Amino acid sequence: MQTRWISLLALLFLVAACSTRPALDLLVFNAKIYTVDSAFSVQEAMAIDKGKIIATGTAASLREQFSFRDSLDAGQQYIYPGFNDAHAHFVGYAETLRTASLVGTKSWEDILAVLKDFANTHPNGWIVGHGWDQNDWTNKSFPDNTALNTLFPNRPVLLTRIDGHAAIANSEALRLAGITLGQQLVGGKIVVRSGALTGLLIDNAVDLVSKMIPPATKEELAQALQQAQRNCLAVGLTSLTDCGLDYPVVEQLQQLQRDSLLQIRMNIMLSDKPINYAFAEKNGMILEDHLQVRSIKVYGDGALGSRGACLLRPYEDDKHNHGFLLSSVAHFDSVASWCARTGWQMNTHAIGDSGNRTIVQIYGRYLIKEKDMRWRIEHAQVVDPADLDLFGAYGIIPSVQPTHATSDMYWAEKRLGSKRIASAYAYQQLLRQHNWMPLGTDFPVEHISPFKTFYAAVFRQDASGWPQQGFQPENALTREQTLRGMTIWAAKGSFEESKKGSLEKGKWADFIICDQDLMTAAGPAILGTRVLGTFINGKRVYTAKN
Repeated sequence: MQTRWISLLALLFLVAACSTRPALDLLVFNAKIYTVDSAFSVQEAMAIDKGKIIATGTAASLREQFSFRDSLDAGQQYIYPGFNDAHAHFVGYAETLRTASLVGTKSWEDILAVLKDFANTHPNGWIVGHGWDQNDWTNKSFPDNTALNTLFPNRPVLLTRIDGHAAIANSEALRLAGITLGQQLVGGKIVVRSGALTGLLIDNAVDLVSKMIPPATKEELAQALQQAQRNCLAVGLTSLTDCGLDYPVVEQLQQLQRDSLLQIRMNIMLSDKPINYAFAEKNGMILEDHLQVRSIKVYGDGALGSRGACLLRPYEDDKHNHGFLLSSVAHFDSVASWCARTGWQMNTHAIGDSGNRTIVQIYGRYLIKEKDMRWRIEHAQVVDPADLDLFGAYGIIPSVQPTHATSDMYWAEKRLGSKRIASAYAYQQLLRQHNWMPLGTDFPVEHISPFKTFYAAVFRQDASGWPQQGFQPENALTREQTLRGMTIWAAKGSFEESKKGSLEKGKWADFIICDQDLMTAAGPAILGTRVLGTFINGKRVYTAKN
């Protein structure tokens, strides 16, 4: 009888103990969890409630502290904070899903074949394509529009280069845009050969034609955005920065989020346009859980691939060309003045060493390091050695895209020469300025996959393992630096490091489950990493198909 009473008392004590433990939504356990906290600690389990992380540790310790309404056995797989693409074009990527994809084409003839098929399935309206790169062709010369005029004499055609800084338009598209011989513009070029328009447009000249394309309806864009989101979630992206949108598109994104059609978190840079400054002045910053708008995106110069990047000395393979700035120095200064006055973040695309120097010097007039303004230079691709330390001195944040180095490495030295290439794609040198640096892809210029970013940053090789020692291996990032750049440093680049970017108490439970350990996996094998599940606010938003 005494033994029975003791057992009953023990049971009552256990029940009482359980009733005093807080009940939480979810226990995730049996995993190798890279928290990406300050110590880069690895845990086995984490407790989640109301969309946020409550604690991490062992499953046993968490069960002692809490009870759980649900649990997830991660099957001894690998968990990381949700990836955050610090420089992307999400809406632009969605729009490419509605056009002819020219990515990976190996010749102008390949492009023409793709366009014929596209025209058969899209018999009316403009023919729009995106993604060609003449550097991938045997004949690396820019094409003209002769064949397009023959194939499509009455339908306008616009084919944008992979970086968005050049395009080919046929004669009908040029006619609709009112482009004529001898036309000049700031920050762009309408290429003429033998007294005739070639259809080749560089930088701001592209906009003269692209603005004539009828925009997608709200319904069409909403469908494309949801498909783009599905693609992003499938590769582990839970957050991204869209670099340059107009406020009406921002308002549509905001509505889609409120309707629960978009879950991915977005930090949006408003484009450098009067309508967006007026919107910002009237409405102020947007600082919501899934949507943040607090910065301005400015274009300093063009791209290296189309020889529009602004260089201090001429291109090695085009001795009469320095590239060009896309706006006047006075304009850049006026934007900096506005941002300094209003407290908005200024983020400027700068590729060439002259473009970078111009923007760095302008930033230096307005930045006050004690104010933690975090103005960014997007790409910081070719920086003169004399200017590198100014990033640190002025408090300028370099925001880089590692796959640009491995996409450009085949031809970049031809553009820059052997001496100047040494200070291009200098990620370790840039990282040392602040000991943190956001990483992105620039998709759809590059592929959306964060695993390609990781591989390019750490190994500086293409998918075949070339070059064997890596492209400029002295500027490769470590695995830890790269994972931080894709998570917590990307969040810091948009002032969000207290909310996301690591799996720590009080932060949003945005995480992914993968089938490989990125800290130990062999080089090219990283490219085959599968995302098994993606979670935002502790809720599964993507599950891999078997």
